Amino acid sequence: MFFVWVGFVFMLDTYASVRSDEAPASGAFAVNSPVFKPAASSVFSVNMLSSFPEELEVSEYCNNLLHLFGQRYVGYVNCLVPAARPVKVCQNCYSSYGSLTETYLNISDQMGPDNETCRDSLLRSDRLMLVYVLYSNLEDLWTKSDCKSCITKGYESLTNDTLYFMDILNHTLSCFEKYSPGNHTELCKSCKTTYSQLNDLYSGMEKNQTLCIDLEDAMNVTRRLWSKNFNCSFPRKETVPVIAVSSFMLFLPIIFYLSSFLHSEQKKRKLIHHTNKYSNMNIQDKQN
Repeated sequence: MFFVWVGFVFMLDTYASVRSDEAPASGAFAVNSPVFKPAASSVFSVNMLSSFPEELEVSEYCNNLLHLFGQRYVGYVNCLVPAARPVKVCQNCYSSYGSLTETYLNISDQMGPDNETCRDSLLRSDRLMLVYVLYSNLEDLWTKSDCKSCITKGYESLTNDTLYFMDILNHTLSCFEKYSPGNHTELCKSCKTTYSQLNDLYSGMEKNQTLCIDLEDAMNVTRRLWSKNFNCSFPRKETVPVIAVSSFMLFLPIIFYLSSFLHSEQKKRKLIHHTNKYSNMNIQDKQN
């Protein structure tokens, strides 16, 4: 009996050792919580309830809007990344942004079937407010880019000023491309008119505040090509008054000292003349 009992205890120890080395079953994990302290071998399922109570669920209408928002958000971001350099975020992506804005307004302001609104359930139901934050970031990007200056209301098309600027820009770049393989002196001479026209147009749009980031970046690149790559230059109209004033200020000290010198010489001559006259009078008095 003793040997039978020893054999039984040995089998139990071996079984317990094997079970402790096994990994937890699929869908379960060992608990490691500072609050809940189960037995060492306790496991429980990680599967949560498949749904919450019906009154806490997002309605089908709002869920469809959320899905549509996600699609249009991805579409706009996919448009932005290739348009980063050279910058074309306004002219290439205004349609995608308009669609995204329309969906967000439907979520935040519009009423659905049976006067249902999705504002509270999709925008304010938790502290993360993910939909609101995602849209706000892209809205901030649109605002910083000044895209509204180049796009018509309703995100329908580019403005006429923008289209005209792009047309002159294309003519200028075509001229650069035509003459760049040869002598740059010829390029500077042949492309001066179109480049000057583009510069004047840009200055006017800058004063009227009708520029967006696309046009600003395009003009910066064009000016870099003109001045650094092709080594061309011409006096800009707005620099002429600056040069005139600077020249006047430069010569002003010279004029001041010259006038002071002439004035002092004139006073010296008067003083000498007056002294000579006084001396002559004294001589005459003595003779008399």
